[in-house]
Amino acid sequence: MSDAALARLVDQVQTARAQRGRLNIVGGGTKAFYGEPVDAEADPLELRSLSGISSYEPSELVCTARAGTPLADLEAALAEKGQCLPFEPPRFGAGGTVGGMVCAGLAGPARAAVGGVRDYVLGATLLNGRAELLSFGGTVMKNVAGYDLSRVLAGSMGILGVLCEVSLKVLPVAPASLTLRLEMDQATALKRLNEWGGQPLPVNASAWWEGLLVLRLSGAAAAVRAAFEKLGGEVIDAPLAAGFWQGLRDQRDEFFLGAERAVAGGAGLWRLSVPQVAPPLALAGEQLVEWGGAQRWLCTPLPAAKVREAAASQGGHATLFRGNDKRAGAFTPLKAPLDRIHRDLKTAFDPEGIFNRGRLVPGL
Repeated sequence: MSDAALARLVDQVQTARAQRGRLNIVGGGTKAFYGEPVDAEADPLELRSLSGISSYEPSELVCTARAGTPLADLEAALAEKGQCLPFEPPRFGAGGTVGGMVCAGLAGPARAAVGGVRDYVLGATLLNGRAELLSFGGTVMKNVAGYDLSRVLAGSMGILGVLCEVSLKVLPVAPASLTLRLEMDQATALKRLNEWGGQPLPVNASAWWEGLLVLRLSGAAAAVRAAFEKLGGEVIDAPLAAGFWQGLRDQRDEFFLGAERAVAGGAGLWRLSVPQVAPPLALAGEQLVEWGGAQRWLCTPLPAAKVREAAASQGGHATLFRGNDKRAGAFTPLKAPLDRIHRDLKTAFDPEGIFNRGRLVPGL
């Protein structure tokens, strides 16, 4: 991979290294709110010119795209062939890019059923802190020898280097889909979701909020029909259901719009990752439950310590997803062994701390 856009990036990294500078990797800017603040003195490293789908083999279910490629362009190309990114990456705005999708590592409503971003990363090309272009993985699933470094980049928030290109596994769009609505409290919903999770049911996504559990069944038409007959519930019209899941994916539905207003007033929007079997969390504020109970969204004015204590008591952790007061850190502080691994990886890929300093771990 060699062209003017890439040469410009290499030159900028070499200059930053020579001058002991810092770089803030910038794509579409749609996830600038997420994570810790980047070093204010860092110079922007723009990736939008590094754009385009390098190769796409629908019959092989593999697509390779450059980091600055608009996510909307990639999804449109896949849709033309009846394929998709099954993990439904959130699109917080029209300018989101493929590189931002991978480096943020965020997934949408189907995450519990199909896996996350890292499960679909086959290979990647990275520009490291020494201005070296490194390639990992390939374009098939069974290509790993030793450490699976390409997947380490998923969720790394750009602190390891500049993701230049990525190869992704894609999947066909399911032939049938049906959305059901059932009335029940949170405790009952969690119990039912765990019961259904142990059965061969095509539950692709779930969401509980304010006494309503919404389920999306997806797969073969016969399997979807049989699951509906077993589970019951009210069928939501397809256009309305599509709008609901898109709103949940992009955080533009009623819960998240309300949370946005609350955050402006001083509250915090928390993303709690807990075991699916965890009971309802007794925390003040609005809660929305996804991923069969494994992801709990909480909009609350409670202090960070109380929210994180509640998540930890169930064997989980809490991330301040949106909020104006991040003095307690956006992410739960790492325990010593994990913290050491993070620092060793940062040193190996970016020894002089050029990229996105502080974005994932303060001071790193």
